[in-house]
Formats: sequence, structure tokens, C-alpha cells
Amino acid sequence: MALLFIPLAVLAQILGLTTVALISVWMIKYLDGFAWDGSSQQFNLHPFLMVIGLIYFYGNAIIIYRITSGLNVPRLAVKLAHFILQLCAFICSIIALVAVFQFHNANQIPNMYSMHSWAGIATVVMFGLQLLFGFLIFLFPKLPERYRTLYMSSHIFFGVFILGLAGATVLMGIGEKLAFAGNYSEFPKAAIVGNVAGSACIGFICIIIFIVTNPNFKFHSYEHVDKL
Repeated sequence: MALLFIPLAVLAQILGLTTVALISVWMIKYLDGFAWDGSSQQFNLHPFLMVIGLIYFYGNAIIIYRITSGLNVPRLAVKLAHFILQLCAFICSIIALVAVFQFHNANQIPNMYSMHSWAGIATVVMFGLQLLFGFLIFLFPKLPERYRTLYMSSHIFFGVFILGLAGATVLMGIGEKLAFAGNYSEFPKAAIVGNVAGSACIGFICIIIFIVTNPNFKFHSYEHVDKL
């Protein structure tokens, strides 16, 4: 099974980057690009930043321990990279939320009216708490090792759960946007781009979860032994 690790890790990157690229193409080519002026171009920043942050950055933050496992990388450096990727994901998500709320307010559209919005807020809140607790428990001021060991299983579970919830929220958002635009009625290129982006997102998340939960890919016990 260990021989599958590198091909799966590479495939995950391909699918993740494909998701980001297709969302970018959809927003730029079919939805008139980006702006910060309360228009629909400002709304376009929302899916773009959410996919970059809570899918691609966050997914890579989850598997960075497995990617660097077996390499001569200082554990503290890996922990910092794990935290920085998550911090970048959180910043992207906050900007994305500001963009969509400002767009709704500027155009007198109700906020928080859909399941997508409820799931999105839940995802960002849980992710923010995950980031905060991880920083306090594992980085600074950092709890004693026995407490870190007790918390680790919960940290891993919620990490995977939040990524899955982020993926489900992205899929709801893609479907909602295509439905509002009427793209499903004639199934034009924009709908194909959106559907393929969603499919790549599913593949990316599935591989990330498989890698991080497969004991055959645990070359070092970073997840359970943390003495730095």
C-alpha cells in the first residue's frame, strides 16, 4: 500500500489544482471576473476564495504530515507549515464571507436564506475553532504532552469532518449558482465547467481523507507523538 502513496498524493494535487482552475475559469470567462464594488463580480470572489482556502489549502494542511513523513524535515517546521496553510485558508474564508455579505446587502438580497449558507457558516466557525485550539494546544502556549495526546484524536476527527463539510458546502454552492443562472436548462459550457469542478473537488477530498486515515501511510507517528 505504501507504494500507492506518491501516486495518490500527486493525483490529489492534480485534482485540487483542477478544481481551483475550473472555478477560476467559470468565474472569469462565464461570470465576468472579479471586483470589489458590490456587483456580481464581487460575489465571484466568494466561491473562488472558498475553494482555494477551505478546499485546496486546508486539504494540503491535513496531509502535510503524511507528505513530509519519512523525509528529514524538522517537526517544528512541519507544524508551522500545517498552521500557516490553515491560517491562509481561514483568511481566504473570512474575505469570501465579507464579499458575499456585502454583495447581498448592496443588492438587497436576504442573508443566510439557504442550506448552503447555513452549512458554510457552520464550516467556517468550526474551522476557526479548530485552528484556534490547534494553535493553543500544539504551538503556543502548548499543553503538556499527555493533554496533547488526549486531544489529538479529536483534532484529527474534526479536521477530516470539517473538510468533508466544506466539500459538501461547495457542491451545494455550485448547484445553487448554476440553478439561479438557469444553466442546467440548456446545459451549456458553464454548467459543464461547474460540474467538472465539483467532481474534481469530490475526488480531491476523497483522496485526502483516504491518505490521512490509512494507517499504511503513517510512516512516522506525527499524529500521536509530539515532543516539540
